[in-house]
Amino acid sequence: MTLTSCLSEAARRFGDAPAYVTEQGLTISYADLDRASDEVAVGLGRRGVGQGDVVALCLPTIPEYIVAYLAGAKLGAVTAGVNTRLSAAEQERVLAVAQPKLVLAGPEVEAAETVDGMLSAFRTRGETPPRLDDDPERPVVLVFTSGTTGAPKGVLFRNRQLDAVTAIDVGERWGGGPRGLASTSLAHLGPMTKLAGNLRGGGTTLLMRRWTAAGALRAVAEHGVSFLGGIPTQIALMLTEDALDSTDLSSLQAIVIGGGPATPALVRSARERFGVPLAVRYSCTEAAIGTGTRFDDPPEDAEVSVGRAQVGVTLSLLDDDDRPVPTGDVGSVCLRSPAVMSGYWNDPQATAAAFTSDGSVRTGDLGWLDEHGRLHLSGRSKEMYVRGGYNVYPMEVEGVLAEHPAVTAVAVVARPDDVMGEVGVAFVVPRGDGPSLAALRSFGADRLAAYKLPEDIRMVEALPLTSMDKVDRKALAALLSS
Repeated sequence: MTLTSCLSEAARRFGDAPAYVTEQGLTISYADLDRASDEVAVGLGRRGVGQGDVVALCLPTIPEYIVAYLAGAKLGAVTAGVNTRLSAAEQERVLAVAQPKLVLAGPEVEAAETVDGMLSAFRTRGETPPRLDDDPERPVVLVFTSGTTGAPKGVLFRNRQLDAVTAIDVGERWGGGPRGLASTSLAHLGPMTKLAGNLRGGGTTLLMRRWTAAGALRAVAEHGVSFLGGIPTQIALMLTEDALDSTDLSSLQAIVIGGGPATPALVRSARERFGVPLAVRYSCTEAAIGTGTRFDDPPEDAEVSVGRAQVGVTLSLLDDDDRPVPTGDVGSVCLRSPAVMSGYWNDPQATAAAFTSDGSVRTGDLGWLDEHGRLHLSGRSKEMYVRGGYNVYPMEVEGVLAEHPAVTAVAVVARPDDVMGEVGVAFVVPRGDGPSLAALRSFGADRLAAYKLPEDIRMVEALPLTSMDKVDRKALAALLSS
């Protein structure tokens, strides 16, 4: 079933039931989603958008994002999500890769106070677009990630992959969906690939334009949120809120953590303080679906591992020659399922490099399997680290910071952090007195998202080098712990 046919069925089954609710009180029903996306699709079509064209959404977490995404799918267009947390320069690089026919962004698309006011500039009232056939090979969405140099890549998913995500995630079930909370940018992997599954559930999602720990706790208490999903950093921040112990959590039934490594202490604390079952998930953008724990697994599973391969997913740990490593040995984590990407948008060379000969996708992570079949992550095969659920590539950051007039050379390495998971530390060979941390962050702010900027600075006389004359990042990491 395609995304659009799933929407039609959800509108028929759930009708006026609320699909999305905003903090300002705007409620969008399943019937509203179907009608509004029809009318916007007609309007976009009259602006020249057709099958195979890319529509880029540079929008915050507002209902208009969902409506525009569904409208594009009804035209056979490819929706490219652009995270608004990226700097203007980074967004431009994403758009340069996507090459969109149309960009929906900025003041032209403001959050409406009524359903009829959503995307009013693009809607054609009372009209519906021609129905497309349910072509499983039709491209639907681009989810952007970054390569090891920070260059953006558009990960392409077709109807068949989105259908596979839905089948693995929720099966054939209709109804019974939770009252949830959108905790990440709608341009992220989850919202972009799991929309059909959410439509099947018939539940309600609260949209927070900008997530805060205090706001998320209020949402649980005031809106009866039953399912809480988030990255480890978000759960950690909620645990530090003074209001947690006095918040009414009686509606909450479960928590799922994904998007980055969760420490055993965080998992245990979340279980204890929230008083509900907790599961962890692991994947990468290119694979869409990967491993996880179940709510009824032994508590230890989520504390020490990222679980086992989900149904329909083949997990393999490979050596440098793509041969399986023995149980207990560290290897490159690879995932294969019907949900893995078709490839990178307009980048056949990178696409070929991303797959093994059996069609598994290379996650770029290292890990090992224990005797129970649980995956333990060991680190990353490249220097990328995860701060608050966002991937950060040191070479990209270094390329910007190295241009500071008080910097001779710079290398960025990750330091463990109880809240953010990992944060960046800049080792700087100074020119003169060198920059302060504040000056370095300010210098990079116009070209880098805030989460990519370093949060500590160390002055060194020279960067240590390996025998191959490359920066010795292990030596720098050792300096952090000395």
